[in-house]
Formats: sequence, structure tokens, C-alpha cells
Amino acid sequence: MHNIIIPQLIAGLAIVFTLVAFGWRLKVFNSLARPIDRAPARGSIKQGLLYAYTLGMAPWAKESTRRHWLSYIRGVFFHIGIFLGLGILVISPWINLFPTWLRITLSTGAGLGALLGLAGFVARFIDPNLKALSTPDDYFAVLVVSVFLATACLGLSFLATLPIFYIISAFMLIYAPFSKIRHCIYFAYSRLFFGRFTGIRGVLPHQQQVLR
Repeated sequence: MHNIIIPQLIAGLAIVFTLVAFGWRLKVFNSLARPIDRAPARGSIKQGLLYAYTLGMAPWAKESTRRHWLSYIRGVFFHIGIFLGLGILVISPWINLFPTWLRITLSTGAGLGALLGLAGFVARFIDPNLKALSTPDDYFAVLVVSVFLATACLGLSFLATLPIFYIISAFMLIYAPFSKIRHCIYFAYSRLFFGRFTGIRGVLPHQQQVLR
């Protein structure tokens, strides 16, 4: 029991560090000047935002995802696995109280997320386009998150391995604000800007036929 307290404490401190680091980044980001749109409004900002956060993220909304459905699906479930893994980290001190079926379900979800993440990692070596665009941080970030999910799966299956899960989690959380993982906080802003601009310009929803 005592051998898990220190790893839990390290993971807890890592969570605090990450929240503070992301909070600082958001503060800096919000302090930046915004471009002023001087053109008269032709549409609804609310409609643009609604589209941006719903159908605007559908696979048929962008050419890149329309042509790569498998990659899109892999990415969606990989990110679902990440949120699941973070949830597992938060509730992990009470894992031994969970019924077996729940632990198996959570473990399966985390394991699937890890496999999909590793598939994306391998794809960056195989796909010429991904390989050309990828930076060392792209490779390392995907690998770290995949290992995080794998250790979450392992920790749920074998409670004695939970200290490993905590150490890997702490490393990922400390690394996150300095890596591409930080796109998790910029994603919401990018959709906000996209929805606000296209909504006020009155160019959504798209009505034109999609060329294939």
C-alpha cells in the first residue's frame, strides 16, 4: 500500500502543474490582440458557432477527412480513449472498489485507445505525407499518450502495476504543456474563431455540392 502513495502524490502534483501551465497559456492567449472585422455582418454568429461545434466537425465537412474515413475514425476513438484515460487517472484511488465488469470495460477502452494511438504512430513512418509533415514532437507525443493509455489498461487489470501508471501519467502531464498535446486547449478556440467568422459572414451551412 505504501509503495503507491508516492507515485500517487507525484501524479497529483503533475495534475496541478499542468492545470497551472495551461491556465497561464490561456491567460497569455487571451491577452493577444484580436483582428477587427470591419465588414457589415451578413449572417448569424450563433448559427456559425452551432455549425462549428457540430456538423462542422463531421467527416464530410473537410476534404481531408472525406477521403480518409479510417484515419478520421481512428483519431476520434483515440481521443475518446485519452479522455477515458484521464478519467481513469482521476478515479484510480478508488479502483479497488469497482466491480470486475466495470474494470474490464474501462481497461478494454483504454487498451483500444492505446492500440489506435500506436497505429497512428506507425502510420507516421509508413504514410509518405504524414512522414513529411511530422516533427520529432509529433512522434514522441503520440507515443507518450499511447503508453499512458497502455499503462492505464495494465493498471486496471493488475492493481500492482498502478505505480507505473502514475509515473507515466505524471510524465505525460508535465510534458503536455510544452508539446503538441497542448492543442487540446487551442482546439476549442480554433472552432470558436471559425464559427464566429463564417457565421457572421453568412457562408454557413455549406450548400454547394461536394466534388469527389
